[in-house]
Amino acid sequence: QVQLVESGGGLVQAGGSLRLSCAASGRTFSSYGMGWFRQAPGKEREFVATISWNGGATYIADSVKGRFTISRDNAKNRVYLEMNSLKPEDTAVYYCAQRRNSALGFGPTEYDYWGQGTQVTVSS
Repeated sequence: QVQLVESGGGLVQAGGSLRLSCAASGRTFSSYGMGWFRQAPGKEREFVATISWNGGATYIADSVKGRFTISRDNAKNRVYLEMNSLKPEDTAVYYCAQRRNSALGFGPTEYDYWGQGTQVTVSS
């Protein structure tokens, strides 16, 4: 059974940084693309970033481009989201997700498995 467990969320002041981590288990991690999404209260789940099976391709949403970076370590079965220059509008629950193939994925329906989420709160 696939499990995804996020960590690294918390409360940070505007302009600060956080690094989210997602630990995966249950199937061969290096075979699948991964993604990060976020959901703020009262809003739909929003795509943040995606990375291909070997990290050779990545894509970052325009709303966070230049501030967020996605990476992965297949030896550790982990995917990361480095978040810098955080803004209050980045406040949300952040979810890690695993694709059904090795490529990038941009919408929630392209993902098979989801973590439970980690809260990120950015104060002004």
